Amino acid sequence: MRTVTAVAHRGDPYRVRENTLPSLRSALERGADAVEIDVRLTGDGTPVLLHDDSLKRLWGYDRPLAALSAAEVAGLTEDGVPTLEAALKATDGHRLMIDLPGATPAAVRTIVGVVADCGAAERVYYTAGAQAMLAVRAADPGAEIALTWTSLAPPRRAVLDAVRPRWLNYRFALVDRELAFQIHREGFLVSVWTPDTRRSMRRLLDAGVDAITTNRVDVLDALRTS
Repeated sequence: MRTVTAVAHRGDPYRVRENTLPSLRSALERGADAVEIDVRLTGDGTPVLLHDDSLKRLWGYDRPLAALSAAEVAGLTEDGVPTLEAALKATDGHRLMIDLPGATPAAVRTIVGVVADCGAAERVYYTAGAQAMLAVRAADPGAEIALTWTSLAPPRRAVLDAVRPRWLNYRFALVDRELAFQIHREGFLVSVWTPDTRRSMRRLLDAGVDAITTNRVDVLDALRTS
């Protein structure tokens, strides 16, 4: 089977709590080429790794992230929610795919600024919908972008021209060999999220995708080298 980029979804969440430094390290140890993380801002403007807009699901506190300072988040989670800066340092030398759930243009500027300040722009790429990716493009004209797309209707040319993505990032169930061929013909790479069964992964490998984001990166790593 052809080799694809193996992207670990939020780290290694089936073994270690998602979006934590131990989870990122576990994913890299299990064969990930890149790790996908979710980044949001605390109430005092610090980018941290958290998918949800509150601490309830992962940490048991029904507290909105936007209402907490970085110090309060650290205290409530015993430093379990890492800052983006800490995650960049912990994954030095490895690729990070930064998802930006609910990001405003101001939040995007802050996040892109931290990446630049940490000297990580060359190993980071960004994913989310068109509005967030337009904000990334404005903040960093050279940023690598994986435009998340959730419809079989193709992105409008005006969107593609404005965002200038390298990747089109699709929900995995939408992608087959024909769609992958069409995307490649348009000059983009194909990224998919988040298949977790061997059957789905094999189908996508056969379809010719370029990257797979999964919660079971070790399974993907074994399949792509078999």
